[in-house]
Amino acid sequence: MAASVGQRYLRLLRWVTPLTSSLYHCENPALSHCLQSLRKLPLRAFSTNARKVHTAPVRILFLFRPLPFLFVTGGGYAGYRQYEKYRERELEKLGRDIPPKLASHWEVALYKSVPTRLLSRAWGRLNQVELPHWLRRPVYSLYIWTFGVNMKEAAVEDLHHYRNLSEFFRRKLKPQARPVCGLHSVISPSDGKILSFGQVKNSEVEQVKGVTYSLESFLGPRASPGDPPFPPATSHSSFRNQLVTREGNELYHCVIYLAPGDYHCFHSPTDWTVSHRRHFPGSLMSVNPGMARWIKELFCHNERVVLTGDWKHGFFSLTAVGATNVGSIRIYFDRDLHTNSPRYSKGSYNDFSFVTHANKEGIPMRKGEHLGEFNLGSTIVLIFEAPKDFNFKLKAGQKIRFGEALGSL
Repeated sequence: MAASVGQRYLRLLRWVTPLTSSLYHCENPALSHCLQSLRKLPLRAFSTNARKVHTAPVRILFLFRPLPFLFVTGGGYAGYRQYEKYRERELEKLGRDIPPKLASHWEVALYKSVPTRLLSRAWGRLNQVELPHWLRRPVYSLYIWTFGVNMKEAAVEDLHHYRNLSEFFRRKLKPQARPVCGLHSVISPSDGKILSFGQVKNSEVEQVKGVTYSLESFLGPRASPGDPPFPPATSHSSFRNQLVTREGNELYHCVIYLAPGDYHCFHSPTDWTVSHRRHFPGSLMSVNPGMARWIKELFCHNERVVLTGDWKHGFFSLTAVGATNVGSIRIYFDRDLHTNSPRYSKGSYNDFSFVTHANKEGIPMRKGEHLGEFNLGSTIVLIFEAPKDFNFKLKAGQKIRFGEALGSL
């Protein structure tokens, strides 16, 4: 009998507790008085055949509800962020400039403490697991629907052909799907969204509008004099001036963000020669446009592969920036490159020269030629030297596809 009473009382408390937490401040005097009395219930104990069951008063139970508290605060913060994004979109429609709200140092440090490299390696291994034949179409169809993938452009449209997610992410396109523009000197190396472009001024590069990063931090310092990836500089010149090799030229940049649904391979944006590779092991934070507006020098924190060389107008570089779940960056002609590897620690970099005694020029690349690939999607940053009359054929925020014109003289 005692056990039955105790169980009934416990069930009553489980039902009453959430009810009282939501109705405690109601405006009905009678109901409010009833709830106040319920909160003052003393601690009771009921004897059962199995054990003694203690039931705390409702006011004690209110103090030990961490999960609902976390859900409420987390949901409130998420709702506030969504409202902020909605307000920003509305202001953008009205043509008003929105000052960026940058993350503080502790917020960046907290984000970097998340083991994104380990999680990305685990994701990479999961992507290589072969899916059963019957499961491939449902899984890939969900991905296609979620990210708006156009499979009519794929060289192989049959979803059963792709044994795992990794093969699907790195699918090739039909040759006619991306015609390479022959009229302009620089083309888009990949599909994606234009985040920023223009001249590099004061050795600062625009990450997105209003947020910059250091050119030297991004590319790294000049290597040893015997194997320099960048031209030598005088002690009084800025890092930007080290890269400009010809008088009258300017330094330009372009940032292209690859979304998960985009074509994940990248190609040579022009005719050039790659002489040096620098690999920066680093964090793998998200590089979506919202995060790029929030974290200053985001690209300098993340793992990246910098390819440098020359084109007909001087210095040219292409940098593949890693991101969350995109720890693997592959360069087709560089078999020694291993990204997101445990043997490399963050905060360092390693160099490799393609200029040897047998090959004194480097690796020649033709415009549109296959260069490398991501495992999911990330960011490509072009930094190059060109005459002052170089013009971009772009608009900030526009979608672009591999082979389309970036700019020309």
